[in-house]
Amino acid sequence: MYARLAEVYDRLTHDIDYAGWADYIQSAFRKYSCEPGLILELGCGTGSLAIELSKRGYEMIAVDASADMLGKAYQKALAAGVDILFLNQDMRQFELYGTVDAVLCMLDSINYITSLKDIKKVFSLVHNYLNPGGLFIFDTNSPYKLERILGSEIYYELDDDIAWIWQNTYDSKKRTATFDITFFVKNKDGLYERFDETHKEKAYTREEIECALESSGLKSLGCFGNLNFLEPTPDEERIFYIAQK
Repeated sequence: MYARLAEVYDRLTHDIDYAGWADYIQSAFRKYSCEPGLILELGCGTGSLAIELSKRGYEMIAVDASADMLGKAYQKALAAGVDILFLNQDMRQFELYGTVDAVLCMLDSINYITSLKDIKKVFSLVHNYLNPGGLFIFDTNSPYKLERILGSEIYYELDDDIAWIWQNTYDSKKRTATFDITFFVKNKDGLYERFDETHKEKAYTREEIECALESSGLKSLGCFGNLNFLEPTPDEERIFYIAQK
């Protein structure tokens, strides 16, 4: 998983406003009187958010389980002229040499952890490496989005040099959404190469997330709607959580 996806990931996420996400994160720092110097991002992907935050003066450590994603992130960081420490680690078992002032885990990376037991492992590690008073900010795709919006739908996109078909299957008993994605990517010879990826996300309730935070020693400061500080609506698609050590 992610080996070939790393080649086209930025094309697929071209609609993500990383500057807007960084604005929201900074507003959360201000809201809770947190002035971090060193920030850890878990599940950094190709590094777009870490690079944006690094440009704003934060010292960044970025972790991802995919070496291919990190390879793209490293090249992008070089091109942007920023210095980021990239670590190829699974967030369920990550290790640092010291502590950090804030931890981020964005773009529904938490949903990719499909076991509540593993969620608690991640939260416990965050607690271990977070300085007292530090913030942990993360988001999830809501149960509503995974079941009602993505559900068992089929999506596609066609372009001159890339096409993809995304077929979803939602298991209501396990509360998991399986995404089977087929890509056709134009190579240098003008031919289209096909590759397939399967991804899975778990729908977690607010109660499950907040109980996991509490069991790890982190205090939940709030649960919010998409890039705001309002109570999530019943049809909220993305939910943000902010916790503190």
